[in-house]
Amino acid sequence: MQSIQGEKPGHEEVEVLTRIGGPTGLFAGLLLHHLGVSIRILDSKSQSLEYGRADALNARTQQYFQVANLLDKMLPQGLKCNTSSTFCNGEFTSRQNHWWTTLENAQHKNFLMIGQPVIEAIMSRKLDNLVSYNEHVTSISESPDGVHVVTQTGRKVHAAYAFAADGARSTVRSALGIPFEGTKPEMVWAVLDTFIDTDFPVCPEIITFELRGQSRVAWIPRERGLSRFYVLLDDEVGEDILGNAQEAINAQEAIKEHLAPYRVDFQSTEWYSTFEVKERIASSFISEGGRVLLGGDSAHVHSVNGGQGLNTGISDAFAAAWRLHMVLHAFPDNLSRSANLLRSYDMERRSTAAGVIQVAHDLVRDARGLAKEYVSTIERRAAYITGMGISYENLSSPLIHESQHGMWRAGHRCPDVPLVHGGSGGERWLYDLVTYGRFLVLSMGDRNRNSNGLGPASHQDLITVYDIQPAASKNDRPPRTEDTDGQVFRAEWLGEDDRFVVIVRPDMYIALVTGVWEDVDRWFECW
Repeated sequence: MQSIQGEKPGHEEVEVLTRIGGPTGLFAGLLLHHLGVSIRILDSKSQSLEYGRADALNARTQQYFQVANLLDKMLPQGLKCNTSSTFCNGEFTSRQNHWWTTLENAQHKNFLMIGQPVIEAIMSRKLDNLVSYNEHVTSISESPDGVHVVTQTGRKVHAAYAFAADGARSTVRSALGIPFEGTKPEMVWAVLDTFIDTDFPVCPEIITFELRGQSRVAWIPRERGLSRFYVLLDDEVGEDILGNAQEAINAQEAIKEHLAPYRVDFQSTEWYSTFEVKERIASSFISEGGRVLLGGDSAHVHSVNGGQGLNTGISDAFAAAWRLHMVLHAFPDNLSRSANLLRSYDMERRSTAAGVIQVAHDLVRDARGLAKEYVSTIERRAAYITGMGISYENLSSPLIHESQHGMWRAGHRCPDVPLVHGGSGGERWLYDLVTYGRFLVLSMGDRNRNSNGLGPASHQDLITVYDIQPAASKNDRPPRTEDTDGQVFRAEWLGEDDRFVVIVRPDMYIALVTGVWEDVDRWFECW
């Protein structure tokens, strides 16, 4: 963090201000911090989250944490789950997981069940004194030179840009006058994180319970032997019951009824809450002045069905941080280029959020139907639930040049593939090798590529080139090592006659696939 010289305490100037209400803002701040961007993170909470909230990381989010070097700290504390079951009339009626097991080019084909407090704690520890708690924003405004914030404690912060992830009741979004519209189905859910004693055949599966033709209870396995239950409350229940202790008892009785004929005793409940379903999306994820980006619940809210809330917010942060770094450090004086880059965030992420809301919309309404209907919707919407099928194709994004070669397709996620290092001979996965914030150029099978620098010389530190050769070569020539800093690999999946180049953006989405190196140069000259 950089403070203004000679100013009074409580006045500071940073490059990016992050306003948080959960892991989305923390992740954005952490990524920016690691990229060398000066930041300040403001949190209205008194301390880091202790209980409750989100409970699962999908496959794509695990990839993001893998690139950010955080996943290794989360895996031992979570529980892997990739099977959905239905239970009706005292027995399991189906089990299915093919939307997970058939994922291609991915290491983690499962949910990682892990509590939001654990995720926040891991990130917070890496941010030292950059997070300020009990900081309620009382005013925010933007000018041509940045964003100005005042908090309830009197703290004043000026930042070049801000990333607002301060929840569904976002003070930042409201202050900037960004509409937040949508629907509000008359549905209230109870959620319990609880330890139970039961003779039910416990298994690490997400179980949907059907009773009297409806699927109003779901059981989510959690870490530490914890169980999470979601219970759809009676339709006539109103807002006055929110947080009511009697409703917790009613929810427990509903769970017992759905698990019958098996016994279940509630030993201790760690967290209980109720929530009304809302489906809303901000009219824009970027402010009119172009200095504030919205992410997480500040930008979109929906039901928890499908486990997409935290995952979508983490994707927002992963998409925003590298863009903010670029506009600050790569071309700070080119306002037009900066504006286009940030506008592409709005274009891509708002389209994704609209799809997520539709998926949650379908799932939450299926709770009033048969369990097989609920599971069928999960199957049809697996691209969003796993996170691995979300695409920026056909959005006219300026950062995507529609093109394809086999599994490499512009606008889609970059496949995670095994590579054998040309020097050491050791095998590594691509996502374990990459560094967040850099563009990746994959030169496939081309031993004679132009070794000139890519794009403007001043941006060479933002680009990494990997030369990838087939595992078996007709001429049995070793991969060349000059001009690559040793980034030479062999791959079983690469064809002997393949000759093409892939540009992968820092958010691990493919920007361009081409057989012509001049196309690569032109793309970088534009960006």
